Amino acid sequence: MANPSFHLERPHPAPIAGVDEAGRGPLAGPVVAAAVILDRRRVPRGINDSKKLTAEARQALSAKLHRCAAVGIGVASNEEIDAINIYQATMLAMIRAVDALGVAPAVVLVDGNALPKWQHSARAIIGGDGLCLSIAAASIVAKHHRDCLMIAYDGDHPGYGWSSNKGYATPDHRAALAKLGPSPLHRRSFEPVAQLMLAL
Repeated sequence: MANPSFHLERPHPAPIAGVDEAGRGPLAGPVVAAAVILDRRRVPRGINDSKKLTAEARQALSAKLHRCAAVGIGVASNEEIDAINIYQATMLAMIRAVDALGVAPAVVLVDGNALPKWQHSARAIIGGDGLCLSIAAASIVAKHHRDCLMIAYDGDHPGYGWSSNKGYATPDHRAALAKLGPSPLHRRSFEPVAQLMLAL
């Protein structure tokens, strides 16, 4: 399958922001969205869907993107996820990411099948992180930023293995959760955290 390209951006006026999120599924930590406006004259090589890249490649590309593109990051906390649900929290993180750009985009291209409630002209693109360079860039920034947060949180709340599992429901994370109970960063509205909370 071909790598992401600019073919989905071409029909739209500049500046064009690509938006993607990371962390909808984990049991712990925030959901993070990134918005990226690429400079077509300075696009780093190797941009692809973040899931197809190694952590080392994401780190290097994220650093390059911060130097040569407009980047905005939005975070919705685990408390916000529990209060308004993961879908609404994801939309909130996307709104915050575009607001953090410092540049008003003419159009926003969003990975997925839904759009936040905002005033921007926007298009949702299913599988956009594998098709659209701007969205792929955003997927890299969002994933790397969230991974860094979870590694830092592992130092504050040791025992759950967040440096390696990033808060996802891996067997080691589930075992630690059963042994240690929920941390302040666990999503109380997610199973099996919700079931543990009932038992406390």
